[in-house]
Amino acid sequence: MRRGDLGDADCGIAQALGVLGDWWTFLIVRDIAGGTTRFDALQRELGVSRRALTERLAALVGHGVLRRRPYSQHPPRYDYLLTPKGEGLLPVLVALQDWGTRHLMGDGELTATADASSAEARRTHELLGRRLPDVLLTGSDGRPVPPADADGWSVLYFFPGAYAPDSGGYPPGWAETPGARGCTLESTTYAARYADFRAAGAEVRGISTQRPDQLADFVAYARLPFPLLSDQDGRLGAGLLLPTFRAGGVERFKRLTLLVGPGAVIRAVQFPVTDPAGSVDEMLDLVRRHAGAAPAVPARTD
Repeated sequence: MRRGDLGDADCGIAQALGVLGDWWTFLIVRDIAGGTTRFDALQRELGVSRRALTERLAALVGHGVLRRRPYSQHPPRYDYLLTPKGEGLLPVLVALQDWGTRHLMGDGELTATADASSAEARRTHELLGRRLPDVLLTGSDGRPVPPADADGWSVLYFFPGAYAPDSGGYPPGWAETPGARGCTLESTTYAARYADFRAAGAEVRGISTQRPDQLADFVAYARLPFPLLSDQDGRLGAGLLLPTFRAGGVERFKRLTLLVGPGAVIRAVQFPVTDPAGSVDEMLDLVRRHAGAAPAVPARTD
């Protein structure tokens, strides 16, 4: 379908669908956001025909959603990467993921956690061996930084939201949303054990979809010795298909923790996290077992 075929020229939804076309296009954008950027790998992961993939990639490049970056001259081969226009689709992917998980795979109830046997939990634990997408997040100081140390070990704890007392407070209904409470306790417990994590060979970083200024207020209030990073544009969340829920008009991470090793490869996953304080000691044990162990297994290429 072409945009010119659509009757409602003033409807943004209709015009967007004229670019995105069909469900294959959404899945292509999803996988490229996750780091699968080459034709053969995309074709293998999606199971789509080479002709159909060629047509959709060409259309996305033509619409400015993707750009091509050559990695081989003979024969000519390309990585397909999101443009800023394409990155604007990431919140849409996160919202679709949340809607499908809640209303199609779940019972429609709003929750900030998940059952250990759920599809969300299985999908999240399948991140083992994956490399983090090559993205930058915004620190509470406003500077862009990678989410993890590429040469060392990093603990990345994802949390729904944490607020300083004078920052306007939590969104309506927060306390009644299962799994949402505990962000302050989790962060202050990591702060109390931060020296132990560093002694074990790992840095700690908290990640939320909150604005950087909100995170800066909370860092100052809680006196955190480590940075909090903002994924408010969904680059990391969409790339890893992390579980989310919507509260206060914002897509928020369900509480989970990743242990990331050298090469930005995920080596351990905690999800669901139902005991925010207890999970910190469990992660410290994982760091002590993994850091300094045998050479890491190469990352998966998907």
